[in-house]
Amino acid sequence: MDFKDQINKLITPAFINEIVSIRRQLHKHPELSFGEHQTSEFIRNLLDKWGIPYRHPYVKTGLVAEIKGKGPGRCVAVRADMDALPIQENSGLDFQSENNGIMHACGHDIHMASMLGAIHILNQLKDHLKGELLFVFQPGEEKLPGGASLMLKEGIFDKRKPDAIIAQHVLPEMEAGHVGFRAGRYMASSDEIYISVNGVGGHGALPQKISDPVLMASHILISLQQEINRKSPSGVPTVLSFGKVTANGAVNVIPDKVMLEGTFRTMDEHWRKQAHALIEKIADGIARSMGGNCDLEIRHGYPVLKNDERITRFAKEKAIDFLGAEVVEDMDIRMTAEDFGWFTQAIPGMMYRLGVKKPDQEQVFNLHTPTFSADESALETGVALMAYLSVELLQNESS
Repeated sequence: MDFKDQINKLITPAFINEIVSIRRQLHKHPELSFGEHQTSEFIRNLLDKWGIPYRHPYVKTGLVAEIKGKGPGRCVAVRADMDALPIQENSGLDFQSENNGIMHACGHDIHMASMLGAIHILNQLKDHLKGELLFVFQPGEEKLPGGASLMLKEGIFDKRKPDAIIAQHVLPEMEAGHVGFRAGRYMASSDEIYISVNGVGGHGALPQKISDPVLMASHILISLQQEINRKSPSGVPTVLSFGKVTANGAVNVIPDKVMLEGTFRTMDEHWRKQAHALIEKIADGIARSMGGNCDLEIRHGYPVLKNDERITRFAKEKAIDFLGAEVVEDMDIRMTAEDFGWFTQAIPGMMYRLGVKKPDQEQVFNLHTPTFSADESALETGVALMAYLSVELLQNESS
């Protein structure tokens, strides 16, 4: 069967309008990480309506829809995340979020709508398929430890481990209709750093009587930047940033404690462990040398996301075949993080990007901002390519 032709025939204007309506419904009713109860119910109701079986719950709100072909074969999984962000929407859309202080500012509504569309299409083609497709609706991508790791711990693939897993993610600076791929290292690990620098505070005019934690924290910040940058391995992207410094003193009052909060990101798991030890050693050494001490907590976040070389090359070739070479782009690495990395540690996998910017749009409405918005014409690309890549990965033993 020519799956390309069949998928294109099923992508009718009426069908795309239905997917747009689904996306808007999801966008109007966002829910925070691990609390996606209405979102999960909405998805399950659609699957029930379409006669598609699923397993539920995983991590309370997650589910896995199943489409089985007529004969035995490979198993391919597809993932979409369900949670929103604690952001007050200011996009001006007619279907703006109705939940105060919560917004789908990372495109997860588009991810879910695209996968629902792909499920609907592939369910109509299942009699021509061999093998099994699993569609993972995942909670809590935006919050540690990440819903992907928890779903794996709850055994979503214990029944059968997929041969491959894929996901798409919107990209606001890429034009709608375009997609992007990168094999190998693609997105960084992400850890949260919390340092409490402890000293002896007092009057700002009497520095000889205190052990100044503000001064200690200043030295720690500068030294950490210098040492981490100097000792990071050649060719390994690394970022250490501190976005929050809390002293709670006054113009003439030195506090007893200063809090530093930041993020550490890299593309190498071995260096990641070394850097954690180095951060602790530097912070503790400086604090003690200046008459204080520090308490350090590193909250391990998501792992490096590595796209399987073979799957990515295969998917890119199929995307070119389906969409045309002129709209398939090569991506650079990104220091942002994604808990899809947990899945790619367990299963050969790949995440690709979906452009959502209007072609004539000059301003980019970035992810994780109150003004994020997407050109809904991207949904046609998102649905069709996800369906095509899923079925091609399922049918091709060499992918």
